[in-house]
Amino acid sequence: MDSSVKWGRANVPVVIHPEFWSRRRLVLPGRDPWEMPSTSRAALEGSGFEIVEERQPSFLLDGCLLVTGEVDRTTEFERGFPLQEAFHNGSWEPDPLVLDDQALLLNVRAKGLVVLTGCGHPGIVNTLRYARKLTGIERLYAVIGGFHLSGPIFEPLTPAVCETFAELEPELIVATHCTGWRAIQKLAARFPDAFIPSCVGTRFTL
Repeated sequence: MDSSVKWGRANVPVVIHPEFWSRRRLVLPGRDPWEMPSTSRAALEGSGFEIVEERQPSFLLDGCLLVTGEVDRTTEFERGFPLQEAFHNGSWEPDPLVLDDQALLLNVRAKGLVVLTGCGHPGIVNTLRYARKLTGIERLYAVIGGFHLSGPIFEPLTPAVCETFAELEPELIVATHCTGWRAIQKLAARFPDAFIPSCVGTRFTL
């Protein structure tokens, strides 16, 4: 493929938290640390993207979408990703908060707030509460994305997440990838009217 080919229009803005560029690794018990792939800033800019580094909330698409920035950690049970480390100042340091994991917010007229998460490292409950705090909108219409509830560290959080969902009452729940199969089953059973299964290629009209 010709490396000079630009995808889409030039200077497409991409909002990125400054911590996104950090080298990171997972430290699993009984295994050698596994360093995760990192993204090249030069490669992104060379593909026609304009990098916008921002820790605070910011808008995209002429104010139609709100990027959360760093998500407040307010729950007692969502404690980040304890197995992760980041390379800072010449050494590997604990990096459980994953501050660069953000969410997208959209207010659908007469329906409420749509929250689109990535991997949900801040905790899905933290993210939803912060979304309502940022926007001042109480009504949750849809929660779509990863809830980070897979594996032995995070699966035990599922009952607390379900209880909070019952309080927040999102109309649509679309739990994907890192939510994990067991958590997805529990969410589907607890919220049969709100839960919508998803797979690669699924489209939603909100």
